Amino acid sequence: MRVAILGGTGVFGSRLAALLVRDGHEVFVAARTLGRAKEVAARLDARALHFDRDGDLSPLWAVTPEAVVDAAGPFHAYGDDPFRLVRACIARGIYYLDLADDPDFCAGIAALDAEAKAAGVFALSGVSSVPGLSSAVVATLAAGMEHIDEIDMAILPGNRAPRGISVIGAILDRTGAPFRFWQGDAWEMRRGWSDARLYRLAPGLFRAGYLLEVPDNRLFPGYFKASSVSFRAGLELWPMNVGLAVLSRLRSMLGFTPPRWMVRVAHGLARLLSPFGSDRGGMIVRISGRRDGAPVAAEWRLVAEAGDGPFVPAVAARAILAGARDIPTGARPALAELPLAAFEAAMADLAVATEREEHETPPLFPTFLGQTFRSLPEAVQQSHDWAGCMRLSGRATIVRGPGVIVRIIATIFGFPPAGEDVAVTVTKLKNRDGEVWLRAFGDRKFRSRLRLRRNEMTESFGPFEFTLALAVHNGTLVFPVTAGRLGPVPIPKALLPLSFAVEREEGGRFHFDVDLHAPLGLGRIVHYRGWLIVGLLH
Repeated sequence: MRVAILGGTGVFGSRLAALLVRDGHEVFVAARTLGRAKEVAARLDARALHFDRDGDLSPLWAVTPEAVVDAAGPFHAYGDDPFRLVRACIARGIYYLDLADDPDFCAGIAALDAEAKAAGVFALSGVSSVPGLSSAVVATLAAGMEHIDEIDMAILPGNRAPRGISVIGAILDRTGAPFRFWQGDAWEMRRGWSDARLYRLAPGLFRAGYLLEVPDNRLFPGYFKASSVSFRAGLELWPMNVGLAVLSRLRSMLGFTPPRWMVRVAHGLARLLSPFGSDRGGMIVRISGRRDGAPVAAEWRLVAEAGDGPFVPAVAARAILAGARDIPTGARPALAELPLAAFEAAMADLAVATEREEHETPPLFPTFLGQTFRSLPEAVQQSHDWAGCMRLSGRATIVRGPGVIVRIIATIFGFPPAGEDVAVTVTKLKNRDGEVWLRAFGDRKFRSRLRLRRNEMTESFGPFEFTLALAVHNGTLVFPVTAGRLGPVPIPKALLPLSFAVEREEGGRFHFDVDLHAPLGLGRIVHYRGWLIVGLLH
């Protein structure tokens, strides 16, 4: 096939060109700078094409391509008519693909679906690691599941992997920018490059990832009917991650858009730091759901060695062009266009290894309580028997204790202010060793982490960890505090808070009642009680 690659001198475009030449395609390396195009084309045994996608398109038609791949970007900066090239390819009966990771661009191409079908060609956006490859992974892992509770993905390159200026521009454009985030069957607003999570790619290979918006965030909730979808990206060197996290916070506070000079500076800093770290990176996709009624987690991991990581965003286009005759016509985001096996086969000649696994993930409370858990009322069981993510919502009444010391304690832990009939949501998330509970009383939020340690149930608030003597009494779940630690230091029993916390069912609804008192007779800290249902109130 005769294929023209726009941005063919870039990090991903040049690697796609190399793969397509290897596969026997006739490849044109198209770029704004002819000298650079000739240099890359000569190295790859391809042909050079002087072409500017924003200018006259006739040089592209002169080489009569059967397929055009846009690997240039940044796609968020394609101006007032971003699909000009796509429409022109469709009108000439030419296959179109791009490596876009911009959500608006990727989703927007579907507006040309009727035109592409009438022309008998496909026009696919996001033919890259996301969503092209990631969607195929999810489709494979989820096969046979009754429901997908959570999809969690991350791309974590090694520091020595080259990064083009368009990639850096796309990252900075989203760092600190608010975006819609699907969690617990509802949309929330999150901030780009926030909420770090640690991922294990291989034995001894751990990397941190930060929330970032990609097409998957927007497309997967509807396509896979998933209750939660998240994507994270991370860099190998912690100073770079911290720098972006600081930029994210500053941008959210000051409301500025990173100027072009900042992109150039970031690109220069990345090049200065390129000798550090490694050329080892990877990608991970995890899903949680139910199979045959049992909660399970399935995971697919990719690790690229020897500097072959930058080839991974190109393998989806390689696989699709190899099987172009079998791809349905139409214009759309590239979602599970081929089986995962086809994409993995397209990596067979690279220093890339993939593996997958699936295991049951028994919920925390049923695991701890054993058969006693089944003696609880249905509403209470339902609130603790879940896989991946659960959101509950309802109303609450909050009473706060008087006194300066008590108010200071409540502030440290983030407890809500007093109020009647306050809207409350509780979002429960699984992590590697337990559950994270995110509570929102009105606009006041606080979180805690629950896990099993040494056969005991513990709940942590920041550096404070408390042991809970979780038990069932007459159909009611009780949570008394029996021990505590501040970091590694045990808290004397005389300084432990007094906790009267119960969960029960009333009128078919789940009810909670938590009354916390300070030690040494200092009085009540907070008392919140109310009811919750699964999902959002309407």
